[in-house]
Amino acid sequence: MAAPAPSGLKRFYLVLAAVAVIGVGALVFLSQRKTVSIPANPVVVASDTAGFRGYILGSADAPVEVAVYADYQCPACGGFDAVQFPTVKERLIATGRVRWRYRDFPLTIHPQARLAAHAAACADDQGKFWEMHRFIYEALNDWAFKSDAVSQLRNLAKPLGIDMDKYDACMQGAIHAGRIQASFDEGMKLGVPSTPTFVIGGRLISGNLPYDALKHIVDSIAPIAPPPTQ
Repeated sequence: MAAPAPSGLKRFYLVLAAVAVIGVGALVFLSQRKTVSIPANPVVVASDTAGFRGYILGSADAPVEVAVYADYQCPACGGFDAVQFPTVKERLIATGRVRWRYRDFPLTIHPQARLAAHAAACADDQGKFWEMHRFIYEALNDWAFKSDAVSQLRNLAKPLGIDMDKYDACMQGAIHAGRIQASFDEGMKLGVPSTPTFVIGGRLISGNLPYDALKHIVDSIAPIAPPPTQ
C-alpha cells in the first residue's frame, strides 16, 4: 500500500530540512578546502637561490647559454614554446650547442602568472618541471583567465604521475614564492623590458625570437668548425 502523500506543511518542512543538510555539507566542504595564494614581493632568503640558477636544459659543457625570461600567462611566450622551442630543443640543445635556462618573470598585468610559475616549481620538486612547463603553456587558455585556475593547474599535474599530496602541500605552502621573486629581481637588474626576453652572449633580445634568428646568434658566438678537407 502506498504511503499517503505528505501535507503541504509537512512537504515544506521536508524541503527545508533537505536544504539545511545540503547547506551544512557545503560549509564543511568549504571549511576543509585550503586556498592557494602565491604572494608577490615576498622576502627572498638565501635558500631561495642557493644552488638554483633557473630551470636548466642541456649540457653543462655547451658553448652558448641562452637564458629566457618568460611569463606563463604571456601569449607570446606560449607561442614561442609551441612553435619555436621544439626546433631549438632538437637542433641546438640536444646537439650540445646550447644550454637553455628558463627564468620566471611574472608580469603584474598577469595575475595568474605567479600561480602557474609556482605550479611548475612544485612539479620540479618531483622531477617533472619540463613536462608541467609544456602542459601549462599548451593549456594557457584553459586556466589563465579562469576563476578556478588553481584546480585547472592541478588537473595538468595529475597525468604526470607525481605525488598529488606533496604537490598540494607545496602549492598551499607557497614554498617557492621567494625563488620566483628572486628570478624576477634578476631580470629587473638586467633590464628585461617584456616577455619573452632572451639573454644570449650578454645581449638582451625581446620578442618572439624565430629559430633561424636565434641560431644565427648562436652561430656568431660559437661557429661550427668546417669539416676537414681531404
